[in-house]
Amino acid sequence: MHSQVEMNLVLDGAMTYWFDGRELTVRAGSLCIFWGMIPHQVIGRPEGTRFVCIYVPMSIFLGSPALQRFSDAVFRGAVIETSELRTYEEDIFLRWREELLSGDHALEEIVKQELTARLLRLERDGWRDLREAGSALANAGGADAARIQRVESMLRFIAEHATDDISAEDVGRYAGLHPNYAMSIFKDTIGHTINQAIVRHRLDTAQSLLISTDLSITDVAFESGFGSTSRFYEAFATRFREKPSAFRKRIRARATKSVE
Repeated sequence: MHSQVEMNLVLDGAMTYWFDGRELTVRAGSLCIFWGMIPHQVIGRPEGTRFVCIYVPMSIFLGSPALQRFSDAVFRGAVIETSELRTYEEDIFLRWREELLSGDHALEEIVKQELTARLLRLERDGWRDLREAGSALANAGGADAARIQRVESMLRFIAEHATDDISAEDVGRYAGLHPNYAMSIFKDTIGHTINQAIVRHRLDTAQSLLISTDLSITDVAFESGFGSTSRFYEAFATRFREKPSAFRKRIRARATKSVE
């Protein structure tokens, strides 16, 4: 998990992701984009697969009003795939990678501007949500700019503070809104409540800890922001239909098998 937007261009082969409980495969010639706060992992790739991964700072992603519809979809957990990829994209992404690794701050600023332009072109050319191609989410019209800005502010606050003892009132207050109005526009825009979003982020954190650490289940529960292990077990089983210990065992067994 990370706070940036991730862009992956598959040059050769294919990549299979575990993405928030789903498995999605992206093949050569595809550019996919998603929010790094959603737990994700590459769980399979054929020998010879090559790809370029670039993290786009949130400031770039949210910096253009023309990207409001696109950013709304990404914050909902969409896995975006471009509908059109040009022949020169591979050279551009490889050059961006080289320049970002160079340590040259002037080049980094140029790459940021070019990344912004690429996102704007992506929005113009069209895209689809790999989870539900052709869904209402991917084809939804634009929303009121002020409302989206408020919702994005609440989403950022939740992403940064979900493991703390926060409430829906705290989230609304951060966005400068009355709690009832904050909960209303959040539910209308995102499709679930603020409290559900907080729990979702806590579960996302728990998944990451289960995968990447040897913390006990109890420690994972409290590190993720749950006030009790019983609430953690209930929330985890409701969303993922298995116990945390079973999830950890299954994911680690799969990872071990992929290495062999």
